[in-house]
Amino acid sequence: MLNQVTRQAAVSLTRELPSRQRWLVLAIVSVALLLIVIDMTVLYTALPRLTVELSASASAKLWILNIYALIVSGLLPGMGTLGDRVGHKRLFLCGLSIFGLASLGAACSASPAMLIAFRALLAVGAATMMPATLSIIRLTFADDRERAMAIGVWAAVASGGAALGPVIGGLLLEHFWWGSVFLINVPIVLAALLCGWLLLPASTPGADRPWDWIASLQAMLGLICTAYAFKELARIHPDWQAFALALAGGVAGLSLFVRRQLRSAYPLIDLALFRNRMFSGAVISAIVAAAAMFGMELLFSQRLQLVLDMSPLEAGLFMLPLPLAAFVAGPLCGRLLARMPALKLLSLSLFVSGIGMGAYLLAYQAAASLQLLSLALLGAGLGATVTVASSLILQSAPAERAGMAASVEEVSYELGSAIGVTLMSCIVSVVYAARLELPLQGVPASAGDSLDAALLVAAELPSGLGVQLTMAARDAFDQGFVIALAAATVLLLATAWLVRQRRRN
Repeated sequence: MLNQVTRQAAVSLTRELPSRQRWLVLAIVSVALLLIVIDMTVLYTALPRLTVELSASASAKLWILNIYALIVSGLLPGMGTLGDRVGHKRLFLCGLSIFGLASLGAACSASPAMLIAFRALLAVGAATMMPATLSIIRLTFADDRERAMAIGVWAAVASGGAALGPVIGGLLLEHFWWGSVFLINVPIVLAALLCGWLLLPASTPGADRPWDWIASLQAMLGLICTAYAFKELARIHPDWQAFALALAGGVAGLSLFVRRQLRSAYPLIDLALFRNRMFSGAVISAIVAAAAMFGMELLFSQRLQLVLDMSPLEAGLFMLPLPLAAFVAGPLCGRLLARMPALKLLSLSLFVSGIGMGAYLLAYQAAASLQLLSLALLGAGLGATVTVASSLILQSAPAERAGMAASVEEVSYELGSAIGVTLMSCIVSVVYAARLELPLQGVPASAGDSLDAALLVAAELPSGLGVQLTMAARDAFDQGFVIALAAATVLLLATAWLVRQRRRN
């Protein structure tokens, strides 16, 4: 009875909001989400410069990049349910404040350790905000068609914003120092805080629901250890002991979490939802779409800069069709959700993504127009996939558990990005090491570690030998790049077939 009253209160709240205010609410949470997802990838272009200026070691570089995703993925399950308890507006504004302060600290960092610490604090702010963004949309839009459209905008920002990170990073680095990629967040956060305080609706906190902090710690331990194991596996020379310990910690933490959820009257994540074929199909699709997007984007940005010798800005601009197509496809797919069966649309979106990835695989050495068209097709498919998957996940949970459903969606997104970067990086590393033919015995063995290392070695060699090594290393990287994209294409098409089969059963 209490759940029904809570649900009715949430629905009545959304109907009281004027249409204009509802869309302003969407704009506020979309801006916050854009900051979060851009911060996942903006360092792709800034890392070389800040590495030199901060004298960061190879280990420090890994932590600067990885600490953000590790902390975010670990905190998400607990933060989603905490928002259901204390109110999503309150948690959103709190996370936005933390994010702004951490951005200022990161921009002013004077050492690698200081930057790592502020990147971790950025992740805390992001994890606090992320479930609240979807939850606020779920509670603000009562009409199913409006909600589908709003989720389409949210998904477009989530998928397209990540691809915009390198573009924004490249633009800023053309004129400012590396800290500008963080400092730009501060005025946007201040504006979003003011607008959010005035315009965001206050949801009714579920004070009757206890927050299981022990389960939250178990989930955080399990997800952080699992993500770290993935990251370790992606290195050229993995520390197998660290990988084994992290994997064991991840399995133990997640096993304890699942056991506790099955026994709890108020679980952080209602595991019974995974028996719903629409919900589980949407989660799988979100993981696969994120894996394809982040894995391909990382390798693509490396190829443009290290193989084709583009500047960070040129590489970012060349990638623009992907986020632009995702921005367009998300809202359009949101409108289609009211007219087509959701699983059919999800399968079709994954199929378009696979065709786009395969088309780029065939055209990666063709004319630029064909490459750009393939990227646009891939971006449209991925944007549509994230839209449908997010909508299905949210609709599978009652309004009073919107935070829980949002955290599941975003954990899927984070887990998928970790899997994609790890899987595709591993493929390229293995193929590169196997196919690289060093021109002379005297070339240092470090050239076999990665394309970056080979180019550094080539710069120190006599011109003729350096050119030979550069060409051999770029050719070996391209072979790995092709195999990685082929694996991503197969994964997308196989998932499209799986979702289609679940719809039929």
